Amino acid sequence: MMKRPNFLAYVDFASTDVSATGDFYDTVLGWKHDRQMEGLYHRMLPGGFFTGSDGKDSEIRHLHMGIFDAANARPHPETNGVEPRTLASEGRRARIWVEVSPDDSHDRIIAEAEKRGATILWRNHIFTCFGGLTDAFRDPWNNEVVIWTENADSPDLAPHITRE
Repeated sequence: MMKRPNFLAYVDFASTDVSATGDFYDTVLGWKHDRQMEGLYHRMLPGGFFTGSDGKDSEIRHLHMGIFDAANARPHPETNGVEPRTLASEGRRARIWVEVSPDDSHDRIIAEAEKRGATILWRNHIFTCFGGLTDAFRDPWNNEVVIWTENADSPDLAPHITRE
């Protein structure tokens, strides 16, 4: 029996332009763009810490995200990478969820993402099991992002906001 569960350390996104993808998330979500292996593997640093039950920063820092070159996915024992060397284009794929900071807004994030080539998947939807307002986009490299604000569900929401 494990004394401690395995934990999620990173989520990686594939890209055909790692630098541009890093710049996209730096601008759209405000994450620091750390160019670990220029053009092959970059790390995005959201910064800050998870909030504790007392509403203050806990000792647990936010997770990091990696961006890798689809043509040569690092890390891998084969220096030149292996097939496939293209982005996923059809069907469902993994998505990440990003909680919107109180210092930011859904509208700004969605507008910035769209301005930089993202496809908006939906707007203004309450996901009641998490009690949060969600919007979603697909970045120019086909990675999907759901942004949400916790505790945004209330009976007096505008009629154009959908719920499930």
